[in-house]
Amino acid sequence: MCSKDQIIFTIMLISLYFLRRYHFYVILQSCDDSEYTLQGPAGGDDVTGLSTEPSHYQLLSELGRGFNNLSRVNMARHIPTGQLVAVKRTNLDECTEDELLQLMNEVLLSRLFRHSNLLTSRLVFSCCCQLWVLSPLMTYGSADALLRTYFPDGMRESLIAYLLYGALKALEYLHQMGYVHRGVKASHILLSGEGRVYLSGLHSVYSMMRDGKRLRAVFDMPHHSPTLLPWLSPELLRQDLHGYGLKSDIYSLGIVACELVSGRVPFQDMPPTQMLLQKLRGSHCCLLDVAPFPLGELGGLKVSRSGVDSGIGESVATGSLTHSTTAPPADRPQSPAPKNHSATLHNLVQLCLQQQPERRPSASELLSHAFFKQVGFRVKREDFILTQLPLPALNDTVTSYGTI
Repeated sequence: MCSKDQIIFTIMLISLYFLRRYHFYVILQSCDDSEYTLQGPAGGDDVTGLSTEPSHYQLLSELGRGFNNLSRVNMARHIPTGQLVAVKRTNLDECTEDELLQLMNEVLLSRLFRHSNLLTSRLVFSCCCQLWVLSPLMTYGSADALLRTYFPDGMRESLIAYLLYGALKALEYLHQMGYVHRGVKASHILLSGEGRVYLSGLHSVYSMMRDGKRLRAVFDMPHHSPTLLPWLSPELLRQDLHGYGLKSDIYSLGIVACELVSGRVPFQDMPPTQMLLQKLRGSHCCLLDVAPFPLGELGGLKVSRSGVDSGIGESVATGSLTHSTTAPPADRPQSPAPKNHSATLHNLVQLCLQQQPERRPSASELLSHAFFKQVGFRVKREDFILTQLPLPALNDTVTSYGTI
């Protein structure tokens, strides 16, 4: 038999659970009732003027899933205007309390952040038990999708610099606001059809502000961290009294640079314990200035296209590219072979992957690195992208999902 105190405690927990659910719905309702505009590019990357009526959207092809497979992302057409957008739908009844708190945090942060390289939840509303999040359609998808579709052996340095520069601009803004991202990876770096780079994955963002003061270190472990292990910094994985700070994101960016160069994620085929030991010992990936090896000869490297985390919403529209990796298109840009990486790229990776966080540069300092100066960002984004990638083809086929 349960004691009276146990029964009272159980009732309190259940009440708290439903109270938080109700609070989340109240926040969503306030998002619907209030009008706000996010700063960002006009045209196809702006969805803030669209309606919040689910019947106004025609769901098209599924682009991917995210948030521990609780969210489904579809390309959708706004029927009144014909504009294509990405819609992420999450069934709130299937979410745990911690997952509800993550969703609530992402919605609230989207009201706070304003940056042209940060993909926020531009339009949020609820439909029955579903949370709908509308974002601009990323025509080229994520950097992960670009690797799978066009650059299986790695990208050109000019394209790598272009993507990393946009991600760094977003990180610089987040760090200045007192937030650490903790989820920087190729599937969270997105590219729109207009050539703008976005950083997504705000569900993993963590504040370093307490009582109006910025902390030197925090100790929280990101949710769903097993899927992020290859990108996480040694100090974050160590979980000791020193904690980790903003420089943890810089280490993750260095891993992303290696990922974009080779098309493979360092450490990913290692067991978690071995990966942790390698990182704590100071072992890090090196750029291979050789022709791409067959997969079986790579040893410590593995193709990053595991599908464990699509980065949706996270990373929207990774499925917008319709070419199949099993049948490479004839117009696929070919990676140069053998690969001779520049000294500036080697130096950038070396700086980002320093074992001691204090030796890594800040996001602001990295933006002035010589690796980015060689690209020449004075050209128009559209012109630059068109020289690097073929025009994407959007799958306009309607997929039936039943009644919304």
